[in-house]
Amino acid sequence: MSGNNYYYGDNVNMHGGTGNTGIVKHGTTGEADPALRLALAELLQGVRELREQLPHPSVQLIDESLPVLAADTAPPQERHRALMAVAAIAAAVGAVGQPVAEAANRILQMLSGQ
Repeated sequence: MSGNNYYYGDNVNMHGGTGNTGIVKHGTTGEADPALRLALAELLQGVRELREQLPHPSVQLIDESLPVLAADTAPPQERHRALMAVAAIAAAVGAVGQPVAEAANRILQMLSGQ
């Protein structure tokens, strides 16, 4: 059927010209910053260890947050929400959760550019 176009991902049309250097991306490419990737891996390890010491309702919230935190391309709002949930749970359990709370807060700062 002519006239119907469906695009998933980038669509680039170039007709002649000089000095074409590529595509300017506005948004994420799905590739995490290496420092962010490392910080998330450390957080996930800490959360998995902390999880064993939490009451059931907190475990459920952690379990809902883990897939979002582990995904390379999680939407920013979902990742922020998951980090906030993990930080709150970790802070609520006191000293045992402090390293996880601090790790989550560091990642929140990294994501906000502070």
